[in-house]
Amino acid sequence: MGQIEQGLERALRTRPVPSSAEARLRFLLTTHRGSTQQVAAVLGVSQRTVQRWVTKKPGARRLPGPAQGLAIEEAVLARWQPRVRARRRAQAEAEGFVFHTRARFGFAAPAGSSDDPRVRWITQDLPGEVARELFAARDAGAGEQQQTVILARALGHAYFREWGRRAHGLHVAFSDVEFAEFSIG
Repeated sequence: MGQIEQGLERALRTRPVPSSAEARLRFLLTTHRGSTQQVAAVLGVSQRTVQRWVTKKPGARRLPGPAQGLAIEEAVLARWQPRVRARRRAQAEAEGFVFHTRARFGFAAPAGSSDDPRVRWITQDLPGEVARELFAARDAGAGEQQQTVILARALGHAYFREWGRRAHGLHVAFSDVEFAEFSIG
């Protein structure tokens, strides 16, 4: 998961995701009404394995391995705050969002301009159309590169060309993203 994808995910949440394996397992058990069988089916392990992970007996408790830990994390992320995520996504698509980033920007521009890439801090308000395009690309399985292209086009128009008032013909190259944060509402 790249910086842009992680930034989008953080923007859609209002509470932090449980960080420990025990807290994540408790959350999964809660969402499945305490059924270790259903949690086991979701994680692709046996019911007895889930029971070993959550038992209260001191000597019988086992911790999930790295592969199971990733499966638990993915299952929790998929189920964490679904209504809040839907509401925040709709809000971003309707009202837009503020995009904060530190990345390398370069330009393809007419002769005589400075087009050398350099690292910049940018905070820019972007419209809901960009949010719709980003979420549609993410839902279609687009990678970090495609999402970067969408944001480069939007930042080029909004920040560098000031919504079409200057620098006509300037094409922005956006790379080496150090961080990407999205503020919704």
